[in-house]
Amino acid sequence: MGDPACRRYRPGAPPGRADLAAVLAAQAHAIIACDFLVVETMLLKRLYVLVFIEHGTRRPHLAGVTPYPTGAWTARQARNLAMDLGDLIAGHRHSAP
Repeated sequence: MGDPACRRYRPGAPPGRADLAAVLAAQAHAIIACDFLVVETMLLKRLYVLVFIEHGTRRPHLAGVTPYPTGAWTARQARNLAMDLGDLIAGHRHSAP
């Protein structure tokens, strides 16, 4: 352990990984995440709730509820959210770090 060669190969954050947090913090206003929540009803039916979250403001957007989510349904909900947010989405641009 006292050997300088061993210290040179110590595991740590990969190169560039430390900058990742800075990039994400700088771009948080442009990041929108989505996820499904599962709700069990009293009649033992399962419903899927699609929620989008703006990382910059931490504002949730309820997109829809369905018993059978499909790719087409999910894409339609994302398109509807983009139309609702209109100017906000149009103002998002990708900028290289």
